[in-house]
Amino acid sequence: MSPKALSSLALISQPFPPNQSCCHCRYLAKLSSVGSISEEETCEKLKGLIQRQVQMCKRNLEVMDSVRRGAQLAIEECQYQFRNRRWNCSTLDTLPVFGKVVTQGTREAAFVYAISSAGVAFAVTRACSSGELDKCGCDRTVQGGSPQGFQWSGCSDNIAYGVAFSQSFVDVRERSKGASSNRALMNLHNNEAGRKAILNNMRVECKCHGVSGSCEFKTCWKAMPPFRKVGNVLKEKFDGATEVEQSEIGSTKVLVPKNSQFKPHTDEDLVYLDSSPDFCDHDLKNGVLGTSGRQCNKTSKAIDGCELMCCGRGFHTDEVEVVERCSCKFHWCCSVKCKPCHRVVEIHTCR
Repeated sequence: MSPKALSSLALISQPFPPNQSCCHCRYLAKLSSVGSISEEETCEKLKGLIQRQVQMCKRNLEVMDSVRRGAQLAIEECQYQFRNRRWNCSTLDTLPVFGKVVTQGTREAAFVYAISSAGVAFAVTRACSSGELDKCGCDRTVQGGSPQGFQWSGCSDNIAYGVAFSQSFVDVRERSKGASSNRALMNLHNNEAGRKAILNNMRVECKCHGVSGSCEFKTCWKAMPPFRKVGNVLKEKFDGATEVEQSEIGSTKVLVPKNSQFKPHTDEDLVYLDSSPDFCDHDLKNGVLGTSGRQCNKTSKAIDGCELMCCGRGFHTDEVEVVERCSCKFHWCCSVKCKPCHRVVEIHTCR
C-alpha cells in the first residue's frame, strides 16, 4: 500500500521491472485512489490485478469499496507508524509506489504486506457488521450464555468473513505462482501475520442492563481492536522481524531463520529476506527519498533525533512563531473563548 491517496492511474499502468514482486503494492495503491468500484468495467481498469483477482472483483463488486477503504486505512497507518523514522512510508509518483524498498524482500516490505492484508480484512469485517454488505452480517456463531455469566448478544464482528476474503483476494497472486519462491513464501507469511494481528487482539465489549443503570445482567459481543492497535502490534513485529532463508523439510519449502541461533519465528511474526538500505541519501531510482529537509528532534537520542535522522550530516535550526489558544474560559451557556498566544519555537531540519 502507499501513502496519501496513492498517486494516479498513470503510475500504475507503467511497465514493471522484471523479477521484482510488488504488484501487491500496485493494485492496493490503485484501489486506494479509485473513487468507487461499482461496475465490472472498473475491475478491468485496475491494472495491478491478475486475472483471478479481476474475476473476484467482478463477482464481489459490493465488497470492493471496502477493499478500497482497507487500502487507504493501511496507507494512513503505515505513514503514522513510520512518521519519525528515516523511511516514513512516503509514496512516489513512479512505479513501484514505494520503489525498490518494497520490491526487495526488506522488513519494510514485510510491514507493507502485513498492514495491507490487515487493512482489507478489517475494512471488509467492518462493512459486514455495519450492514453494508448483503453477503455477510454479524457473526451469529457467538450466541448463548458464557462461563463468565454474561449473555452473548449484539453484533459480534464477523472477522471470519473478513479474514477469508483477505486470504482469497490478497493472497491469490502469490498462490498463483505456486508459492514456492522465497519471496512468495515471505509475502504469504506476512499477509497472514497482518491478519493474526486482528484475530489475536479481538476483544469483548459489553453493555449493562438493569434498574437505574445497575448491572443486574449484561450482554456482550466480540469486537475488533481499533486499527491503531493493529498498527502498533505490527510495528513491534517490524522492530523484531526475523531474517529468513528458504529450506526444505521433506518436499516442502519453508522459511527458517538465517541465523540458526535465533528461535524459530511464529505465525504472528514478520519475516524478511534482504537487508534494508540506510535511507539516508536521495536515490529516486530505488525509491529512497533521503532525509534531507526532514524535521528532527534535537534532544532525542532515538531514530527521530537529529544525529540519527540526519545521518551525521548536521541540521539547520530556524525560529518560527506559532499561535496557540490560551487563557481559555467557559462562558454560560455554552462556549469556550480563548485568547491567541504567540510564542517562538525552534525547528530543526536535516541538511
